[in-house]
This record gives sequence, structure tokens and C-alpha cells, in this order.
Amino acid sequence: MADENKNGETPDLGQRDLNNPRDRDALKRAADDFLKARKDEAIAEAEEDAALDDDAISPLAELQVANNALKDQMLRLAADMENLRKRTAREMQDAKNYAVTNFARDMLSVSDNLRRALEAIPTDALETDPSLKALAEGVEMTERGMLNTLERHGVTQIAPEGQKFDPNFHQAIFEVPNPDVPNNTVVQVMQTGYAIGDRVLRPAMVGVSRGGPKE
Repeated sequence: MADENKNGETPDLGQRDLNNPRDRDALKRAADDFLKARKDEAIAEAEEDAALDDDAISPLAELQVANNALKDQMLRLAADMENLRKRTAREMQDAKNYAVTNFARDMLSVSDNLRRALEAIPTDALETDPSLKALAEGVEMTERGMLNTLERHGVTQIAPEGQKFDPNFHQAIFEVPNPDVPNNTVVQVMQTGYAIGDRVLRPAMVGVSRGGPKE
């Protein structure tokens, strides 16, 4: 053993003497080095496997993100298209319902003139003059036909006598003191109002009660 150390030679591990402390330490160091080397190799292999797994999962994850983004975009587009469809349908319906609004408003003026002409004829004259009576009946038929035509196009009369005053449909032009009628009730209609759909063409001109019980 002394000669081996002197010559600088390192005996084979199999020739080590376990009873010799120096040999035992050498064997222990060799075992530790071997285990450390195997541990480093195992760690390297695990890192390589993890890198391979990441490379395999990464495209799938990217596809999932892209799919979610596309799904969200399609849902938003579908909602926008549905809103556009509803808005377009509503606008088309409004255009259909209110297309004759201006024309109907002008025709109401003609109807008013026909009514004034009828009211201007004295009653006794109608009874004594057959030709005047026939003319009045023709004017009345014209007025009625015009109003019927407007009604077929959605124009309706507002005749609120006896109803509670509503500023959205009625225009109060005078008050009538009456303690027996509920306050703010339409007691007289001076001019008939008209509406088309839910829009007022012309409010009814009315007189309303004052001094009665409040509702």
C-alpha cells in the first residue's frame, strides 16, 4: 500500500480495502460522484421532456385562445345583427304607419272647412229649400267619405267628452265651473282631435270642469 502511494498509482476500486479508512472514503466519494452524475442526468432528461411537452401543448393552447376570441366575435356580431334587424323592422313599420301623416293633417283642414260650411247653413233654409238641402247632404257625404278614408289609413278621432283631461291628447281652451262634475273633466269638445297610431295629429280643443270633487 505504501509502495502504491509512493509510485502515485491509484488502485482499482475493486482492490480497495473496506477496512482501510482511506479506501472507504475513496469508495464513498466515488459513490457520491456516481449518484450526483445520475441525478444530473435525470434532471436534464426531465427538463428535456418538459420542454417537449410545452412544445406539444403550446399550439393547442394558442388554438383554444383563438377559438375563444372568434366565438366572442361571432356572438357580438350576431347580437349586432339582431339589433339591426329589430331596428330596421321598427323603422319600416313606423314608415308604413305614419307615411300619410302630413297628408292626413292637410286633409283634416279640408274636413274642417266642410263641417264649417254645413254649420253655416241655417236650419230653416234646409227645410224650405230642397236644392240647398241636397247640396248640404252632398257636402256631408263628402265629409263622411273623407273621414272614413282617413280611418282606413289609421287616422282615428279623439272625442274625449266625459273623460279626464289628458294634455297629451287634449288642449284646454276654457274652464267650466261645475261642482257636480269631477275636477279636470272634459265637459265640452269645441274641435274634434285626431291621432294616427299613437301619435297625435291634432289635439282635441276642449273645455274642462273646475270646482268639482278631485279624483
